[in-house]
Amino acid sequence: MTGPVGRLGGAAAWQLLRDPLRGQRRALVRIAAWSVVESAPALAGGLVVANALDRGFARHAPLVGLGWLAVLALAWSVRMVAVRRLYPWLAAVVEPVRDSLVRGIVTATLVRAAGGEQPDPAGAARLGSQVETVRRLVSGLLRTMRGAAVAMIAAAVGLIALAPAVAAVVLPPLVLALIAYGLLLSSLARREYAALLAEEAVAASAGTALAGLRDVVACAARDRVAAEVGADVDRFAATTRALARATAARTLVITLGGQGVLLALVVLAPWLTEHRMTAGQLVGGLTYVTASLLPAIRTLVTVVGDWLVQLGIALYRLAEASRIPPAPPPPRAAPAAGHDLRVRGLTFAYGPHAAPVVDHLDLDLPEGRHLAIVGPSGMGKTTLARLLCGLDRPQSGVVLLGGIPVTTIEAAALRRRIVLSPQAAYVFSGTLRENLAYLRPGATDEQLDAAVTALGLGAVVERLGGYDAAPYGLSSGERQLVALARAYLSEARVLVLDEATCHLDPATEARVETAFAEQGRTLIVIAHRISSARRADVVLLMDGPRTVCGSHGDLIAGSATYSDLVGHWTVRGHHITTAG
Repeated sequence: MTGPVGRLGGAAAWQLLRDPLRGQRRALVRIAAWSVVESAPALAGGLVVANALDRGFARHAPLVGLGWLAVLALAWSVRMVAVRRLYPWLAAVVEPVRDSLVRGIVTATLVRAAGGEQPDPAGAARLGSQVETVRRLVSGLLRTMRGAAVAMIAAAVGLIALAPAVAAVVLPPLVLALIAYGLLLSSLARREYAALLAEEAVAASAGTALAGLRDVVACAARDRVAAEVGADVDRFAATTRALARATAARTLVITLGGQGVLLALVVLAPWLTEHRMTAGQLVGGLTYVTASLLPAIRTLVTVVGDWLVQLGIALYRLAEASRIPPAPPPPRAAPAAGHDLRVRGLTFAYGPHAAPVVDHLDLDLPEGRHLAIVGPSGMGKTTLARLLCGLDRPQSGVVLLGGIPVTTIEAAALRRRIVLSPQAAYVFSGTLRENLAYLRPGATDEQLDAAVTALGLGAVVERLGGYDAAPYGLSSGERQLVALARAYLSEARVLVLDEATCHLDPATEARVETAFAEQGRTLIVIAHRISSARRADVVLLMDGPRTVCGSHGDLIAGSATYSDLVGHWTVRGHHITTAG
């Protein structure tokens, strides 16, 4: 593995953390401030021990020595307060990181799905696990790595202030060991990522083999499949051994650096004491090294070598999943002339081997006409509605709006010209005004009143308490009326009602369809009552691969299927639903 993974994830991966962290500057400043306070024992430890020896115990003044040690106890008390104050600010940083990652993945998934890419539920589940891994690692790093880094810096400052000679012996080897360790990190990251991929390959090949075990046995392919799975297992074993070697080299570098420093201090202790260094200063320097510097470095090495590498790899995977493909250039199409709908050779099937639900359909619907689409359940009426609105792409054929294919019209522009009102009436949180004016922001009260009056929604508005009330407690029919009023208020010239009046009584349904038709806009209704078909200018009967188009009277006279459907509606009291 080279490239981004070798650099602990790469710039794009770490950008996933930088973006949400930029919005948490206040919390980060608080964390930095309390971290400085938290480092009080590391900063003062060696100095306190040196003074306790030189000014107290060495001079046979135990109370003075104990007084200095009490200062160290006070420093630890201050640290406890700082740690307690730190944790809420750590949480304030970590949780937005998780939210940002989830938002990026969901956005990228939706964009890819809109572009025709098939969603991968298993992949989404894995990504959810990786987001939680990132959240856990960021939390651990902020708690552990931050504390260790601040403690190491504080101890180094204290050591330089107390005993510059000891600092000259201790700090250069430790810095060199850290530099050597940093150079090994790229190799460690590559090997850990390779081990992760090899493990996933074993899981995938073994899972496939087990799922198709009967076929493997029936085809006498046991040896071949065993060899393929075995090869993946061997690769996983090789990458794991390589990772173990890299980890051992990392540990060796830090161990030699840390133990070498202690050995150097032991060897040089007589020389240091002969050159004006007191016993207290020497013991204080050793305190800085053994109690603060080396533990902090060991913690940093473990955290960076394990958690930080894991975080870089997880971010790299998430960066790939969150990458939004470049948007295709906007379709170039000539401005549509009017809103006539023409359908030519329209064919749609739900799979390459499935029978078409819409098969070579031709249809002409001039602007301002009223079309009812009818047919038995499951004959593709809803599918046709989605094709007419440009929501689905046909396998062949074209839907023309004003002479322009709907699939070439920019999505936002198309939604301003065609509105689909489905059977499921969506009423969202907010005010009734926001719901009604969703497709026409800024609609005046006069425009709202006109829509409410035309569709018979006045009693609902009055019961709720006006347009600025929340639309709570609405029945299914009232929710449909709200959604229909939303479509009525839109400026679209083509309205498609897909079972959008199924919960209304016949009189209200007639009022709604008449109100839409009187606007002079093109109205397409997927009918569920015979009365809807009678009101239409044209009726399209969908019955499998056969489609018949004509007036209600023409279809009654010329189509046995339509006559049966009308009789079925009538017998059932005009309440049969024929959803497509």
